[in-house]
Amino acid sequence: HVQLVESGGGSVQAGGSLRLFCAVSGLSYSRNCMGWFRQAPGKEREGVAVIGSDGTTTYADSVKGRLTISEDSATNTLYLRMNSLKLEDTAMYYCAAERSWLCTLSLPFAYWGPGTQVTVS
Repeated sequence: HVQLVESGGGSVQAGGSLRLFCAVSGLSYSRNCMGWFRQAPGKEREGVAVIGSDGTTTYADSVKGRLTISEDSATNTLYLRMNSLKLEDTAMYYCAAERSWLCTLSLPFAYWGPGTQVTVS
């Protein structure tokens, strides 16, 4: 059974930094696509970043250069390092996983965490 739980969210000033964590259980890091998504009130869910089994990463244009996705297979943890945060980064952030060699921002992810809130002011 796959379970994902996010943490690390909070309130920061514009230009500040945060690091989000996603604890993953019940899922091998082999042949997986892992990702971070976000959704602000009244807006569509947006794919932020994904990382494939081979370590290849893909980012939304809106966050490229500011946010970095990574994973630590030893601790089964997915990370999202967030720098130079902007007001528009305010959203609920979700981590997601899918058993797939293909890894894109539009992949239909099967497993989702409950989310962690990030507020930039």
